[in-house]
Amino acid sequence: MNKPAKNRGRRKLWIIGSVLIVLTIIISKYNQTSDSANKDDALTFDVRRGSLVISITESGSIQAQDKIVIKSEIEGNTTILWVIDEGTQVKKGDLLIELDSSKLEEQLFTRQLQVQSAQSGFVRTREDLAITKSQAESDIEKAETTLRFAHQDQEKYIKGEYPQELRESEVRITLTEEDLQRSEEKLKWSRVLFEQKLISQTELQADALAAKKALLDLELAKGKKALLEQHTNTRELAKFASDIKQAEMALERVSRKAKSNILQTETELATKEAELKRQSDKLSSIEKQIKATRITAPSDGLVLYATSTGSGHWRNSQEPLAAGSSVREREALIHLPDTTKMMASIKIHETNVKKISINMPARITVDALPDKIFNGHVNHIAPLPDPSSFWMNPDLKVYNTEIYIDNVTRDLRNGMTCEVEIIAEAHASALYIPLQSVVKIKNETTVFIVGKHGKSEERTVKTGSDNNRMIHIISGLEEGEKVLLTPPLANSERNAKPVEEMLPTTEGQKDRGTKGRK
Repeated sequence: MNKPAKNRGRRKLWIIGSVLIVLTIIISKYNQTSDSANKDDALTFDVRRGSLVISITESGSIQAQDKIVIKSEIEGNTTILWVIDEGTQVKKGDLLIELDSSKLEEQLFTRQLQVQSAQSGFVRTREDLAITKSQAESDIEKAETTLRFAHQDQEKYIKGEYPQELRESEVRITLTEEDLQRSEEKLKWSRVLFEQKLISQTELQADALAAKKALLDLELAKGKKALLEQHTNTRELAKFASDIKQAEMALERVSRKAKSNILQTETELATKEAELKRQSDKLSSIEKQIKATRITAPSDGLVLYATSTGSGHWRNSQEPLAAGSSVREREALIHLPDTTKMMASIKIHETNVKKISINMPARITVDALPDKIFNGHVNHIAPLPDPSSFWMNPDLKVYNTEIYIDNVTRDLRNGMTCEVEIIAEAHASALYIPLQSVVKIKNETTVFIVGKHGKSEERTVKTGSDNNRMIHIISGLEEGEKVLLTPPLANSERNAKPVEEMLPTTEGQKDRGTKGRK
């Protein structure tokens, strides 16, 4: 009796085990099917049509569009003797800061003496230049007169003296020839008369002597003429030519020397004048700096210390301005903002810069004024990244952007924290899907949709802008189609080149790459 009961117990356990196994298999398959269905539902997104806003949101601070920055114009370092309290509403002309001018007063006295010395040297050199020019004119005129006289002497000799002397020689020769002719005729008759015993031997000898004298006079006259033509005239012409040449050279020397003296004196005068101007400019600069030690308000406004607005970042302690503080040249001291024109100053990440442009509308919310929304527009985008961001993170590149506020109220104050939403695009009805569903395959924008029989299919689409969550679908999809939220990794990497194709293409490196693959 115990044996059949024992068999029945074993049979019951076997049946129960079999049922449990079957149930386990059924439940497992059911769970897999359920998980698969749930998984498919979780990893797909229905293409939707509706309003789509493409915007970029960044935090920033409220600043005045226009502000006057009061800076120190004193060279080097100086000390503040007195400064107006921050937050004071001032009028144009009110005293803002008084700086120490004691050192400048000492420099002023020394510079005045140097200006006087430079003025004296300039006046003396200027008079020397006048004297040099006068002496040069006198020397040149004298040399020109000498040259002119030399030409006149030559002309007088050639056209006057020489022709006259030559004529006199010719006249003398003519007269001498006539005397000779008369003397010879007289001697001829005297010989006839002497032969006839009509005159004495003495008279005959006298007539012969007279004829001989006339002949000698003729030879002498001809000799003088030849000497005049062949020697005296040549010598005189050479002398006059030499005199002219010497006069021309003297004129050139005098002219060059005069120009050199004038140029030297003018150069010295220019040097003296430049020195006088340099000393006068320095004197004027010191006078301006002394005047600049009393800094007054150029317009009405609210006094803000530069250290309070962040412009005094060079100060290690960030202490406000106070009497006794040392300030540097060109250091920003006080801001006078124009509170009627305000803007929001933000920093746009480099990935979003291409999405915005000038005059794009924007909405501004201020932390201190949560119930108000301000309207504005993009007015300025920096062409280069903000260099100050490199100190915090060298990989971070942001661009300073200014949003001008259109509806400014009195509640807005300089330095308030704000959040700006720049509206890049606004579509009343547009197709959109999550940005994560879009991948690049062979340089084409691609999504994966759930096709027939639940299989994924590639679909090339044309997209617009995105707001970092949703992306605008221009064409390629229809409303209601399902897209995969996680595109297949293998498909999304089809554009990636094999490592072998990225290796250098030289023959040796190709061989090494082949050997390595083998």
